[in-house]
Amino acid sequence: MLRRFRSRLRPRLLVLLATACVVAGAAACAVPPASPGAPSLVTADWVTGRNKLWDLAFPSTFAPPIYTENDTGAFVARMSDAEPGRLLGTVAAFDGGFDNSGEGGLMGIAFSPTFNAGSDRHVFACYSTAADNRVARFDLDYFAPPGSRITNWNVIVSGLPHNVIHNGCRVRFQPGTGALFVSTGDAATAITPQSTTVLGGKVLRIDQNGAPWPGNASGARWYTRGHRNPQGIAFRPGSNEPYSIEHGPDVNDEVNMLVNGANGGWNPNDGAGNYDQSKPMTDPNLEPGNTMTPVWVSGGVTVAPSGGTFLSGPQWKAWDGALAVACLDGSPSVGQRLLGMRLNAAGTALVEPAITVLNRGVRLRSAVQAPDGNLYVVTDGSVIWKVVPV
Repeated sequence: MLRRFRSRLRPRLLVLLATACVVAGAAACAVPPASPGAPSLVTADWVTGRNKLWDLAFPSTFAPPIYTENDTGAFVARMSDAEPGRLLGTVAAFDGGFDNSGEGGLMGIAFSPTFNAGSDRHVFACYSTAADNRVARFDLDYFAPPGSRITNWNVIVSGLPHNVIHNGCRVRFQPGTGALFVSTGDAATAITPQSTTVLGGKVLRIDQNGAPWPGNASGARWYTRGHRNPQGIAFRPGSNEPYSIEHGPDVNDEVNMLVNGANGGWNPNDGAGNYDQSKPMTDPNLEPGNTMTPVWVSGGVTVAPSGGTFLSGPQWKAWDGALAVACLDGSPSVGQRLLGMRLNAAGTALVEPAITVLNRGVRLRSAVQAPDGNLYVVTDGSVIWKVVPV
């Protein structure tokens, strides 16, 4: 009875508050947006039986999606329900230096925005060698004989710092521009994030040949610097503004709206070149006026956020336009789940605290929305889920 009374009372209170605000003036008070609660979702296994999955990509035209296996270095196509795992090739077949130690291996993947079966068959991937992290472009033919489905392997970026931790390596094309964004970790090296010449601890913006994108404020390949371990890149529907999703030092994980030429505020250098993780994740005093203010911070806990995407389409109802973030770690009460974040109109802050929209007690590596409007969640293991809003 009390619950029913409250449900009836809330709309009346909102109307009374709104009326009072009109009378008093808009600046006097504001009605907070009603929280929609978690969306209703149906989740089903879509790919199973794989080996340490990392990323998933859908082409913009009708063609099968591809997912990557971190340790094996395998590119795998999901051709159909009957053939969820067609091996296309492995990194080691094209780069003998492939290294899957620590957090390295095969990581991000992205299709060219104009991918098709004819003139543009370009696919892009980020991976580790014993010497560095690299971004390669290759051509793909799903139906060629085994061993020849991947051709024209071309490394377009090399020399990205590689270590057993903090490799970044998410690759995503910005809709409407054709610019390729690449996240790079600091490789647990003190001077890297704030360096203007070393490409670690950055988010790059490049063309399909690896050259700096015209208009980069840095004059180089990096778009923003001062990052720790950004494992997610997402673009807000409508504006296509870029956002990074980033691991903090045990606390203060972040989501940032990226600003061309700006500083993420991470500087682990203790002054003597030593890597000091007690430094603040975002230090606004590094570059006053040019340090990005996080859109979201996890606070005194870690959730180890990895890949994410903005949800788009009326099927997501109140969550249309929200950011979905896959989380790897953290305590049972906060980590290993999919977080939903609704942003304000400017995209600079959340309108309410992030909430759990999916929790199955499994480490999550990425979340990708497909052309069909559904969400596909890559676990840090053997399974990819298809998640349908209802």
